[in-house]
Amino acid sequence: QVQLVESGGGLVQAGESLRLSCAASGSIVSINIMGWYRQAPGKQRELVATRTSGGNSNYADSVKGRFTISRDNAKNTVYLQMNSLKPEDTAVYYCTWRQLLGGYTYWGQGTQVTVSA
Repeated sequence: QVQLVESGGGLVQAGESLRLSCAASGSIVSINIMGWYRQAPGKQRELVATRTSGGNSNYADSVKGRFTISRDNAKNTVYLQMNSLKPEDTAVYYCTWRQLLGGYTYWGQGTQVTVSA
């Protein structure tokens, strides 16, 4: 079992920044991938960004150049720095963790990000 605890959501105005954090604990395997997904009201959950324990990152086109994912492997923590936020970034953001070679994906409880125009 892996537990994920997210923090850092909130209400900001368009153009401002937020930083999300997610700490993993439990049965952590060192070679893994952590990431962020989001779900806006009435929409499907979508990928935002992922980063492997080896440092490879992947971003959704909609956030490239504005969001940066990073990790502290020693702390089993992943971060999402979100700059130049837009109202369309409003969503519940979920942290994920799984072993890099596959297996079950663990999800955090979600943190609300609201961007006002």
